[in-house]
Amino acid sequence: MATKITAAMVKELREKTGAGMMDCKKALTATDGDAAAAVDWLREKGIAKAAKKSGRVAAEGAVGAYVTPDGKTGAVVEINCETDFAAGNEQFKSLLAKVAQHIAETKPADLDALNNSELDGQKVSDIITNATATIGEKISLRRFACYESAGRLASYIHMGGKIGVLVNLTGGDEQLGKDVAMQIAAAAPIAIDETGVPADVIDHEKDVARKTALEEGKPEKIVDRIVEGRIKKFLKEVCLIDQIFVKDSDKTIKDILGGVEVKEFTRFMLGEGIEKKEENFAAEVAAQIK
Repeated sequence: MATKITAAMVKELREKTGAGMMDCKKALTATDGDAAAAVDWLREKGIAKAAKKSGRVAAEGAVGAYVTPDGKTGAVVEINCETDFAAGNEQFKSLLAKVAQHIAETKPADLDALNNSELDGQKVSDIITNATATIGEKISLRRFACYESAGRLASYIHMGGKIGVLVNLTGGDEQLGKDVAMQIAAAAPIAIDETGVPADVIDHEKDVARKTALEEGKPEKIVDRIVEGRIKKFLKEVCLIDQIFVKDSDKTIKDILGGVEVKEFTRFMLGEGIEKKEENFAAEVAAQIK
C-alpha cells in the first residue's frame, strides 16, 4: 500500500532542500514517502542544489517590462542572479519576459501575491526555485510595479536591463511616451513635481545647503536666501516636469508634455540598494587548489 503524502511531509522536505512544493511532492511520491530518498531524488534531478545557493548575494540580473497589446496595463520587474553571465542566459531572459507579462496580465497586489500566483501550472515561487537549480545561480524575484492606464503606458529598458522604466501618461502619442520614459531612465527624477518630493529629503538638502554656505564664509544674513536658491535648483533637477529634456536642452519636460500629465512612474536600477559581496579572486583560487 502506497504511503500517503501529507502536506507536513512536503513542507519538511521543502524546508530541507529549498525545492518547490510540487517537486517535493513528486519526490516523496516517487520514493514512497522516504524523506532521505526523496532528498537524493531531488539532488539527482538537480533541484535540491537550489538550497545550497539560497544564502548567496544576487545583485546582478536584469530589469524587464511588458505592456499589454491594448496599452492599458503594464509591468516592470527586477529579477536578480549572481553574475552578469547568467543574466545573459536565454533561460534567464525568457524567465524575465514571462514573469513581466504574467504580472501585467494578472495584476498581483504585492510580491507575496505574485509568488503565490500560478504561471504555467506552477507557483511563481517554485518557478524561481527551479530556475536557481537549472541555471546554477541564486535567482531572486526582487520587486515589481504594475499600472493600469486610461491614457498611455510607456516602458523603456536601458543597457539590456540595467535600468527599467514604466510611466503612466494621461495621453499623448507613442513618441511622447518613449521620450518621457527615456528621460526618467537618463535623469533619474525622484518625483513628478515638487509636491511629490518627501519633506525629509528637502529638509536634508536645506541642512546641507546651509552648512555649505557657512563653510564658504557667506554672511549669516544672506544664508537663508542662498539656501532658498539652492533648494529651487535642487527641485528642478529631481522633479521630472522641471528637468531639462535630454534630447533638447532648450526645453523642459513640461514643455514637451503640452497638456498631457504624468500620473505615475517607476524607475528600477539593477541592484540598487543591494550590498554586493566584495570578491577576492586570488584568495578564491587559492582556496580551491588547497
